[in-house]
Amino acid sequence: MAGINKVILIGNLGKDPEVRYLENGSTVANVTLATTESYKDRNGNRVDSTEWHDLEMWDGLAKIAEQYLQKGKSIYVEGKIKSDTWQDDQGNNRKRTRIRVLNMTMLGGAQQGGGMSQAPAYSGGQQAAPTPQPASPPAFEQTAPPEDVTDDLPF
Repeated sequence: MAGINKVILIGNLGKDPEVRYLENGSTVANVTLATTESYKDRNGNRVDSTEWHDLEMWDGLAKIAEQYLQKGKSIYVEGKIKSDTWQDDQGNNRKRTRIRVLNMTMLGGAQQGGGMSQAPAYSGGQQAAPTPQPASPPAFEQTAPPEDVTDDLPF
């Protein structure tokens, strides 16, 4: 059976992107993303728990990251978990886990006031088509079911 390797994160960048241009013409950007959860402990005190994630963006996404992302910016990312294992100079086994970003949406826009307005979404370096917002909810037309429908559902 095939598995699913999908990650969805919303958080704030911990540093400006580190962008490298490789000899083969590829571009890679590395950034850290902080995701924070808040909860109340047994005594009713608010506790913040922050996780740090290493993000890796390639080619078009890396160029967008270099141009638009900066420390503190809020982003939404979709990607997959990638792990590397190796032995260091002392012979110790090491492991690094990162998120390979496949889609990214910059949040917060240029507005003041801390709102979460949505900025453009990017997928593999391509700008996603904007989603038009209807002025009013669409009207749904009720239709009669076909006459030859039989109810053979097992529940």
